[in-house]
Amino acid sequence: MIAYPHPIAAPPGYAVLVVSVNRGPYIVPAPASSRFKVAGQAVPIPGEGTWHVAVPAGQHDVRYTDFMGVPVMTTTLLVHPGTVHHLSFRFGGWRNRVHDGQGTDVTRFGLWSNYSIVLVAFAVIGVLCCGGFGLVAALSGPS
Repeated sequence: MIAYPHPIAAPPGYAVLVVSVNRGPYIVPAPASSRFKVAGQAVPIPGEGTWHVAVPAGQHDVRYTDFMGVPVMTTTLLVHPGTVHHLSFRFGGWRNRVHDGQGTDVTRFGLWSNYSIVLVAFAVIGVLCCGGFGLVAALSGPS
């Protein structure tokens, strides 16, 4: 499968998947460090923007994965021959979501963004460190 930056006609027995991808709030754009996959097959999408991909008719698992193959966003799509289906992959500050052409959230799985994971990790580390120092101070205080 190939992603085209311009509209394409669906070949016989195929549908067209129109994929919009945003940059995300990251220093390195999310599409540059992630992989787009349709039915387990990698489709090279070079960056943010709108891309057109011909896919065979049927049900497909559509996902973005990180560079190690861990799913970031997934959805399931049933396509019919000759039709056009729109999906918008939105890398966000809190959650990563997939929306269809009408704006409906069709995310089957959306991983928290990297910023959310870092905030939770800092909170846990802060509680453990401060709690540990408080416990040591309380135990070693005057007797």
